[in-house]
Amino acid sequence: MSWSALRWGSWLIVPGTTDPSYSKEFHMPQRISTARGREFGEGVRAAIRASGMTARRVAELVGWQEAKLSDFLNGKIGCTEAELALLLGVCRTPVEERDRLLSLLPEAHVEGWWQRHGSCVPGRLRTLVQNVKAAKTLTTWHPHGLSVFLQSVDYLRAAISASPNVPEEETDQRVKAAQELQELLSGRGLQCTFYIHEQALHLPIGGHEVHVGQVHHVLLMAVRTNVAIRILPTEVGAHAGMSGAFTRLDFPAYEPLVFLEHENSTLIEEEKTAVEGYLEVVRSLDRASLDGEQSKMVLLQLAERLATADSFGHDRLLPGAPTVGVAFPADRRM
Repeated sequence: MSWSALRWGSWLIVPGTTDPSYSKEFHMPQRISTARGREFGEGVRAAIRASGMTARRVAELVGWQEAKLSDFLNGKIGCTEAELALLLGVCRTPVEERDRLLSLLPEAHVEGWWQRHGSCVPGRLRTLVQNVKAAKTLTTWHPHGLSVFLQSVDYLRAAISASPNVPEEETDQRVKAAQELQELLSGRGLQCTFYIHEQALHLPIGGHEVHVGQVHHVLLMAVRTNVAIRILPTEVGAHAGMSGAFTRLDFPAYEPLVFLEHENSTLIEEEKTAVEGYLEVVRSLDRASLDGEQSKMVLLQLAERLATADSFGHDRLLPGAPTVGVAFPADRRM
């Protein structure tokens, strides 16, 4: 078994102490997985790999038999906070990563994870990346913009620059992180469905040229065999996705989860009832949205009308323009 296939039993530790008398071993693991548990297990493995030492040498330095280290890495036994700190010290794990793994240990079995990030969400969401790598299907909904998975480089830059809490000097780093996330959609059989509100397609993020380029970028994404683009028409009115954007991931080895990203925090929802609630939202969006071919037609019509608007000196279209073809008069620009 592995960390990614298990949920650990009860664990008691007094924060800030390494006295073994205050700690108890994990009970026998149960067959369930959590985002925290998977991230903890992968983090410990990465620390050992980064040390450049063999598992046998690490075990010797920690005072374990190699079999005990193997059992720990495979999720068959637990350890105390003091033992984990010693193992990470032997591996010369950087202080920040050491503290992160130590904080994950007591709650590795807990479902649901509210990650608070300070003034803004980091450019690279470690938990999202790790879970997208393991997923078999990805479903996203965004009511007023485009999912980061669909954004062109110029759209990314414009969207990042619009945030008052993201330092300007982080722009390039965040664009690179987003591109790395987008690369996870290719070459591994991940099936993706993107639900987009029609009005989101009309936001001129980055100006007219970037807007045109973004529409063409979505069209290119729509022809991929593992990508489905579904547009929710404006005329639907009230809809199931009005509560906000989310990303749902399904896995071959463990239960699905939902990611909710906010201005300065991320919520990973794993509780069964909550996750099923989002599945109902997806089903409702699916019923209300245009099918794949209809959605492509809307994108093609929008691309044509944007080109026409450009040739006539108009840089914006009214929401719903793909179906009614109404452009803003030049004297009503804002």
